[in-house]
Amino acid sequence: MELLPAERDTRILKRSGVLTERILHAHDAAIIACPDEKAESALKTLPHGPLWLKLYRESDKGDAPRHLSARLGPHATPITIVFAKASSAAFERLTNAGRAWKALSAPPRASVLLATHGIAPEQSQHVLESLLAAGLAWAAPLPDFKSKKADRAKLSRLVLMGEGASLDSDRTQAIDRGNHLARWLTTLPPNVLDTLTYRRALRTLARKHGWQYTFYDDAALRRAGAGAFLAVARANEHRGAGIARLRYRPSQRTKAPRLALVGKGICFDTGGINLKSHKGMYQMHEDMQGSAVAVGTLLALTAMRAPYEVECWLAITENQIGARAYRPQEVVRAANGVTIQVAHSDAEGRMVLADTLALAARERPDLIIDYATLTGACVNALTERFSGAFTNRPELHALIEHAGRASGERVWPFPMDEDFDVDLESSIADILQCTPDSKGDHILAARFLNRFVPREIPWIHLDLAASNRSGGLAHIPTDFTGFGVRYTAHLLDEARRSGLLTTGRSQKRSAGSSTRADKL
Repeated sequence: MELLPAERDTRILKRSGVLTERILHAHDAAIIACPDEKAESALKTLPHGPLWLKLYRESDKGDAPRHLSARLGPHATPITIVFAKASSAAFERLTNAGRAWKALSAPPRASVLLATHGIAPEQSQHVLESLLAAGLAWAAPLPDFKSKKADRAKLSRLVLMGEGASLDSDRTQAIDRGNHLARWLTTLPPNVLDTLTYRRALRTLARKHGWQYTFYDDAALRRAGAGAFLAVARANEHRGAGIARLRYRPSQRTKAPRLALVGKGICFDTGGINLKSHKGMYQMHEDMQGSAVAVGTLLALTAMRAPYEVECWLAITENQIGARAYRPQEVVRAANGVTIQVAHSDAEGRMVLADTLALAARERPDLIIDYATLTGACVNALTERFSGAFTNRPELHALIEHAGRASGERVWPFPMDEDFDVDLESSIADILQCTPDSKGDHILAARFLNRFVPREIPWIHLDLAASNRSGGLAHIPTDFTGFGVRYTAHLLDEARRSGLLTTGRSQKRSAGSSTRADKL
């Protein structure tokens, strides 16, 4: 089985003019968006208008987004009509688009027309982008280990038609590539994607996309003083645990702002000495999804030719049981010198992130974003519809939430006030790893991680509660959602506009900090 998804060569074409029967039936399938507020007048002027109007008047006009489907024309072309509300936010648009693709029998088709009809230009562009994003997500194959492979049509062409057809389809494709990579890696079984094969996949990606690749193994991390990561990796250090570092540089490197992406890459989480239950352990190969989202985001930014340097730091290990597994009440020292009293071995994510954040911070980036499937408390608070966001810059809460609304990958900023630190006080170390009762654990985990990011560096922590949702989320049809790639692309747009991530803002490196990617 391939560790990485094959390249897809779906062509995106843009067409102007009036939608006619000849254009409609030149494709294997079509999705047409009409305004919900003026549905009947729009349907009348469509090809096969009388039939659509009849179906519309007979349909159930409930509050849920509606669509109409029929096979029409000489080749019985599958056509879906979807109704777009002008007031719909990005999440609703994407959800509606995903349902429209699902309504096509056996999607995807080889050539699909995506059109808007009767929708105002600005709204039309948003609707077409949602349909395009959904189509690419539905067409993305995921690992399949069945002996008999299902026949799957290849989506070779998407034709955009309507007032918004001038949208930046390259950007949508770049985000889809990153999301697809994240979902692919997360779906791989743990005997296929372990720490060694993960490293091999990252080296392959680095060669292909021109990234600089460095891997810090057990010996390098001992020299760096990364005791928190090494404690978790102790029980499986022979399997190749370590921290991977990938670097992208823009073509114009003068005074480019610098971004650090940090991802939790626990390839399998048993819980350690505090062993998980069967139910709790069943899908723990997904505990590396934070790292998959980080590298997927790096891929998307590379494809978009982002105008800033990006370093991607991935904490890759397993959390295993065994004679060498780390135990409650151990005290370990992290790379920034902070000592940690271990309370629970299943809180390993914050341990490996602590050192990875500390090492990434040594390079003094202009912004750090970390991704982790970190706490069940965040899922309990938000369900799987939202992810949690935390930052050491409370003034960014509005920007962080707005990026979620604009992207359709919604986040909710949580408080992270200093008085929460009382719960993490230790009598024998600088900080307690977690509390026994787990109240507000998502907030306490963020306060814990805050100790490993210098105050002068803006930092955003995403607790990926929406990384796994039965039936998918918005336009993503699979349980593993790859949540975070699309969000980050929109967040960085907001950050640049706000001045948070602008050319020349990079801070000077501290004395003695690394200036080469192969040294810590």
